[in-house]
Amino acid sequence: MPKQKEEKTNVMRVLEQKKIPYTPHAYPAGDKAPDGAAVARLLGQDPAAVFKTLVAKGASGGYYVFGIPVLDTLDLKKAAKAVGEKSVAMLPAKELLPLTGYVHGGCSPVGMKKRFPTVFHQSCLEQDAVCVSAGKVGHQVEVRPAQLLALTGADTADLIVEG
Repeated sequence: MPKQKEEKTNVMRVLEQKKIPYTPHAYPAGDKAPDGAAVARLLGQDPAAVFKTLVAKGASGGYYVFGIPVLDTLDLKKAAKAVGEKSVAMLPAKELLPLTGYVHGGCSPVGMKKRFPTVFHQSCLEQDAVCVSAGKVGHQVEVRPAQLLALTGADTADLIVEG
């Protein structure tokens, strides 16, 4: 019986090309992407180590990528400060695919159509490994934070709403 071939995403190809070790994870996904808490639960991962990728547009017209733990909420004031903008606003979902090449629920900080300034919540540095989208709903990759930050050229900052 032939072994089932693991589905490779562009994110996985980029990681392999850059020789960055990763662990692929898949979870069942229906028509609608599950929320981050459900993804962490389906993967059996600590939600503090599963990061969602958010894209925002700054007052200057520039685009920014933010990575925060799935249970947290992006603080737009802190996010703007982290990227030197007066303000930032979340990108409407309909603009995500044309800009990044990714759909809502499958957006990864790795392998976007263009490279945008990227900032991860500083808590990623407290994790041995973090999970981010593999670029497709139902797929995640687990990587070391330092390697993810280096690959994406990301900084870290306090980005989340406290409380």
